[in-house]
Amino acid sequence: MKTHRLTFAFQLFVTLLAAAFLMVPAGASILAGFTANYFRGVSSGLTLDWVKQVLALYSDTIWLSIGIALGTLAATLVLAVPAAWALVRRPSRLARIVEEVVTLPVAVPGLALALALILAYGAIREFRMSPAFILTGHVLYTLPFMLRAVMAVLAAVDIRSLEEGAASLGASPLQRFFHVVLPNAKGGILAGALMVVTLSIGEFNLTWMLHTPLTKTLPVGLADSYASMRLEIASAYTLVFFVMIVPLLLALQVFGRTTGSAR
Repeated sequence: MKTHRLTFAFQLFVTLLAAAFLMVPAGASILAGFTANYFRGVSSGLTLDWVKQVLALYSDTIWLSIGIALGTLAATLVLAVPAAWALVRRPSRLARIVEEVVTLPVAVPGLALALALILAYGAIREFRMSPAFILTGHVLYTLPFMLRAVMAVLAAVDIRSLEEGAASLGASPLQRFFHVVLPNAKGGILAGALMVVTLSIGEFNLTWMLHTPLTKTLPVGLADSYASMRLEIASAYTLVFFVMIVPLLLALQVFGRTTGSAR
């Protein structure tokens, strides 16, 4: 019993130490966004002026990131859910190959994927200069996460047997998709949606290569603020980024625990 307590105490100490190692820099950055003068510290006073300046200077990057994330979510839903249904319904060597090809962008560095898009479509000026170019990259990058999440849920509930039962009652393929597949896939769809939106908002490497001066997203604007603005403004921008991304991460964790408990 004593050995178990010592082991638990050591594990707790290591966990808290690792958490502090990760959280202290983030906390210091957030605090800098509230201080009137970072080099004088908290004694200089607390203010929201830096946050206001971020919203005034970079609000377009925030809205663009939200728009691209929602567009990416819509595209992945339209592409991944029917694809997952088809791959689970007819498992074969070809289906496995298709699945691996779709998930290939996860293994490819974001910079390489962005370079491939530029080489393939960079000559189309209107497309290259529009947010749709970044959205295309985000769809390619996040599609595997939605696909795998939905496939895992459909495979777990044995969707083929449920479909066969619905078909024996006279349901058409379209009716089976909307009334059998989608209700049973909603857990995977929600988990995939949270991952897609989180990854899209936070993606930097791919977006850095694809963006133009008129299509800066939140992470690109954050890098720009650290490079060209006062440290307090960059820290306030970091705070805005955390406010957007942390709730999504928490929701993903809560959903994962809820799904695990239900299973």
